Amino acid sequence: MTADAADVGAGAQPTDSDPASLTESATTSDVRRERVSVRHRASVWIPPILVAMLFVGIWYLISFLLGKRNFLLPYPDVVVAKGFLDPGTFNDILTALGRTAAVALVGLAIAIVFGVLWAIAMSQARWVERSLFPYAVILQCIPILALVPLIGFWFGFEFFSRVVVCVMIALFPMVSNTLFGLQSVDRSQRELFQLQQASRFTVLTKLELPTALPAIFAGMRISAGLAVVGAIVGDFFFRRGTPGIGSLLSTYTSRLQGAELIATIIAASFLGVAIFVLFGWIGRLAVGRWYDYGAK
Repeated sequence: MTADAADVGAGAQPTDSDPASLTESATTSDVRRERVSVRHRASVWIPPILVAMLFVGIWYLISFLLGKRNFLLPYPDVVVAKGFLDPGTFNDILTALGRTAAVALVGLAIAIVFGVLWAIAMSQARWVERSLFPYAVILQCIPILALVPLIGFWFGFEFFSRVVVCVMIALFPMVSNTLFGLQSVDRSQRELFQLQQASRFTVLTKLELPTALPAIFAGMRISAGLAVVGAIVGDFFFRRGTPGIGSLLSTYTSRLQGAELIATIIAASFLGVAIFVLFGWIGRLAVGRWYDYGAK
């Protein structure tokens, strides 16, 4: 074969610089990424859906075995019909849910601010941590139900008392997680700031707080669920003012309205999950660009 023929044969073959070859490669890469994305979504959603189906199946079985006493645990379709499809009951649940959500969000906001400030104060000096941290532990260990009547005597039995209960229940995770994050700064980074003779305020704002952000948002997610619990506990005891989910639960319990009671419990659970997911989303927006939540 001559050199010219060899050049012609070589030119007939596609090369990496061929636009058609590059387009085909990009298309193949996009297809692979789409397949990986579909598999990832399936691995995230399919297991909980299967567990939910199993749970509903067991629920139906138990209700069937109860026989005439299945008013204690009505069938799931009865719960949906009486709790969510009945306009009157559903409106009562939504109204109570809105009031409980308002109490929970206000209490959570106060717990976040106070918890972060408390943790920052303890992170600045060992003697401050030794002086204040035991009281955070004591606050966590106090039986809140025993204090609820006393809170009512001090602050009344309306919105403010419910918020106080929320703060007391949701505060400790914010304190402990924020303190852990502030104290998790790498020693070499601290030494670098010391070499630059950075002030304590600079170290706090430029090093410690950015490092602690993942832990702070983890504390927020935990406290979010506890704030909903605190709001419901307050409703159980503080019947005055605007009643929330707790008061509605108490009413349905006293009337033996099992379907409505379970529907209200499900609604309260979804409220806690929604607030939990909300703060998880906010956390990913805040630190997701440089911190991988999915890292193991």
